Formats: sequence, structure tokens, C-alpha cells
Amino acid sequence: MRKLLSGLLATTTAVAFAGSALAADKVLIANLADLTGPTASVSKPFTKGKEDAAAYINANGGIAGMQVDLDTVDYAYAAPRAIAQYKKWKSEGVAVIQGWGTADTEALVGFVSRDKIPYYSASYSAHLQDPKAKSEHTKKAAPYNFFAGPSYSDGARAVIQWAAADAKEKGIAKPKFVYMGDNHPYPNAAKKAAKGYAEDLGFEVGTDIVYSMKAGDFKAQCLSLKESGAQYAYLANTGGSGISLLKSCDAVGADVQFLTNVWGMDENVMKAAGKSADGVVFPMGAAAFGADVPGMELVNKINAAGSNEAHHAVHYMRGVCSFYYMKEAMEWAAANGGITGENIKKGMYQKKDWVPAGLEGVCPAGTWTEDDHRGHMDVYVYQANVKEDAAANATVPELLKAGTIGMTKLFDAKLERKPEWLGL
Repeated sequence: MRKLLSGLLATTTAVAFAGSALAADKVLIANLADLTGPTASVSKPFTKGKEDAAAYINANGGIAGMQVDLDTVDYAYAAPRAIAQYKKWKSEGVAVIQGWGTADTEALVGFVSRDKIPYYSASYSAHLQDPKAKSEHTKKAAPYNFFAGPSYSDGARAVIQWAAADAKEKGIAKPKFVYMGDNHPYPNAAKKAAKGYAEDLGFEVGTDIVYSMKAGDFKAQCLSLKESGAQYAYLANTGGSGISLLKSCDAVGADVQFLTNVWGMDENVMKAAGKSADGVVFPMGAAAFGADVPGMELVNKINAAGSNEAHHAVHYMRGVCSFYYMKEAMEWAAANGGITGENIKKGMYQKKDWVPAGLEGVCPAGTWTEDDHRGHMDVYVYQANVKEDAAANATVPELLKAGTIGMTKLFDAKLERKPEWLGL
């Protein structure tokens, strides 16, 4: 009996040690996604960029020798679900989180600050860029929040900067600007900054026009836009409802120059909206898939290791960038005391004009400091080009190859790091 018990104890101990070793060889990274909710059309390619990045990293040694255990959860853009999921991940010992929406990310700021868990969001709300709550516009300090790319506010400022130059070129003495979007934290995130900057640049700012983040018939809103006399309108929703809005405005003859944010335009929107999307001006937080830049070589390898698609929408590239900034911060942490939340945060402050290795030309150069999480102040401004409505069975790669859809870079907006813009 003693021999049997001794043998069982030895076996149990060996299994326990094996389990510990297995756990030590992995690092849990949480990945929040909207795969079935109102922002799914843009969350899916962004999420795929992160999943493919994790697959490629795992096939090439992992992060600091550890395999990435990426736990992707669809919360359907419901903030209460995100909060519940966060608590579950925390109990499981998550090292870092790749987040998604504005409402949920802002709701979790206090949690991640208290728990010291770095949170890389796909929300680019300027409120998340104030690590010490220095700004009057910031309710809570966000020391553990990061994102790759310009904020919604800076993206809006960049396209409005272009609009001001366009109005001057067209001889419009007092151009009128209207802000459009759902009454929700994400569409509202850039409203104050956009309207304020438009006024600073000489625009008359009209009454806001509300339209849902869910696709629908927006002819009533487009008629209001037409009657307003505005020459420029900023669309603050994602491309899903943007398709409906553009088609509705085209149908009622609202001849307006549309501007939008990074989630408002992509190749899929151009295909679905057709000629209605032609000319829309938007900011880009990374190079387009297939761009002639050095970093595309690594992106192709990342794609091949994961989804291996012929083409990915522009949001895929930002997903890759988000994951690789996090990866390099984690590697610095591993070499400087271990992969803890505090060390990952410190890792984000180690480089200036930082582009993840191998992604040159894909990810914009970023600089984060302990006092200022505005990583990117340079904004790439593009314009959608759509020659004709696409055939129903045409694929995006076919349309791009034929030149039916495409995008033209207009200019780089280099924004000042104004103290009064922190958190706004």
C-alpha cells in the first residue's frame, strides 16, 4: 500500500510540475472583438490582423520564448458583457488585453489602472491618451491605456485641415460644416474637437445630425443635410452604417463632401456603396494591404501564417500594428524584470519615433511618454476612388486590380502636440 501511495504521489507530482511548465511556456493575451454587433464589419478584419500576428509569432519562437495563448471573445459591442469578460480574464491571470470599443474601453479605465493590466484598444478616443488626468477634458487618468494610431480627434482635425484647404481652393468664403453620427460614446468621441477645430479654421458649424450605427434608410437625415446648406459633413460612425448613409444621400441629391474617421471607409465600403463612396476623405492609421513599403514583406508572412487571404481591408493592418507594439513592449518587460503590467507599460516608453521591427512603412512612427499617450501626431489623409458601381459577384481584389476602387493619398497632416488638445 505504501508503495502504491508513493507511486501515485510521484505521478501526481510529475503531472503537476508538467502542468506548471506548460503554463510557464504560455502567456495569456485577451482579445475583445465585435464579431456579431453593429461594428462587426470593421472589427472582423482588425481582429483577424491580431490573430494572424499571434499565429506568426507563435510559429517563430513566441514572445520572449513563450507561446501566445490568444483568447478572442465576441462581446457583440455590449459594454456590460465586456466588463463581465474583463473580470473573468483577470481571474485567469491575463497579462495584457487587446480591446475594442469606446464605451467599454472607457468604462474599464479605472479597472485596468487599479489592476495594472495594459489595455491596447481599438478605440482611439482622446480621453484614453491622458495617463495622469492632467486635462480638464479627462475624467479619469488612463496610465495603462494605449492604442496605435492617431486619436479620433486628431484624425478629424487632419481631414478638416484638408477640407479648409479644399474650400479655399474652391473659393468658398465661409464654408459650412456638419457633424453626423449616432448618440454613443464612439461617434461622440471626436465631436467637440472636430467642431472646435472647424470653427478655428473658419467654418460655420451647423446643427449635428444623428444617424444610427445600424444600417438603415437615412434619407430623412440626408434631406436635413441637404437643407442645411453644408458643403462638408463628417461621418462619425463605422463603415457599416456609412454605406447606407452614403447611398441615401446620393439618392436625395445631397451634394456634400464627406469626411470620415478610420473606421468609416475601407475597400469593402467602396465596393458596397459604389459611386456613392467616391471622393470620401478619411485618415489612415497604417499603410494599406499590398502597399509598396518594406514592412509589407512581414505582413505577407503574417497573413500566410494565419488566414492566408488574397486581400485584407485596411483595418487588418492596424490590428497587426497594435499587436506588434504590444509584443515589443512585452519583450522589453521580459528582459527587464519580467512580463508584468507595470513593466509592459514601462516598455512603451523606451523608444522614440518607434516602428515595430520589420513593419517599416506599415505602422506609423510612435512616441509614448509617462505624461502623454498621444503616440501618433502625424496623420495620413486619403481619398476613396470609385469609378463605378461594382458587380454583385466581383471580389475586392478584382476591383482593386481593375482600378474600379482604390484610394489616393492626399497628404500627411502633421499636428502640433498642443497641451490643450490632450484628452480632447
